Amino acid sequence: MDMLIILPTYNEAENLPKMLDALLALELPVRQSMLVVDDNSPDGTGQIAEEYAARYPDRVSVLHRAGKQGLGTAYIAGFKVAIERGVDFVLQMDSDFSHDPKYIPDLLQAALEGGYDVVIGSRYVQGGSVDERWGVGRKLLSWWANSVYVRAILRTPIRDATGGFRLWRTEVLRGMGLDRIRSNGYVFQVETAYVAERLGYRIAEVPIHFPDRRLGQSKMSFRVQSEAALRVWQVLWRHRKLNPTMRVPLSELNA
Repeated sequence: MDMLIILPTYNEAENLPKMLDALLALELPVRQSMLVVDDNSPDGTGQIAEEYAARYPDRVSVLHRAGKQGLGTAYIAGFKVAIERGVDFVLQMDSDFSHDPKYIPDLLQAALEGGYDVVIGSRYVQGGSVDERWGVGRKLLSWWANSVYVRAILRTPIRDATGGFRLWRTEVLRGMGLDRIRSNGYVFQVETAYVAERLGYRIAEVPIHFPDRRLGQSKMSFRVQSEAALRVWQVLWRHRKLNPTMRVPLSELNA
């Protein structure tokens, strides 16, 4: 079995080499490779990724995009590559170590042994946690947004709908129909999880600790958070009528 790890990057020159080294060193029950989706980072992240691709041509590849086009489109581009390659699993994660590679075996175990279609590395299930340095206000806002606000609007059992550390069976991404996904910010995570749930795919959450990024600056702002909160209503309106009979048919997948 094969797994493609998608790493969207913008100005991650400090973090990317360390992350790629950590991922290359992992011993997993599947063959893992990495796809760096770089949005023409001014700090040379794309060139660093190319150097790794030259050194590990069977393990690392790079998708260069013309400029900063958003997290959602970066993941969609990576998902399409994974589908074209025919891998069994797709892992999405950040390259700044807020998603620790040490949890990848746990995500895989839930999929391989538990039979789940989507596995979310979750801050808000029992055993999960966030950075100890977060202030009380930030902790409450993040917990409330995920465990109360999104769950109430979408009537979903998922406790960390905005979490971006996820393992997908590739067949789920195909069956979802990526053209259904329209979000291009942090609400992209909410939309993809909600669509998968509405279509009847089995979703699990496994606990992780979520630290702040080691190096560089966060791209999350209050404006981004506020916009994401409002767009949850758009996700509800757009997908509320989905059901398992509306998965993309196998005949179309194999066409």
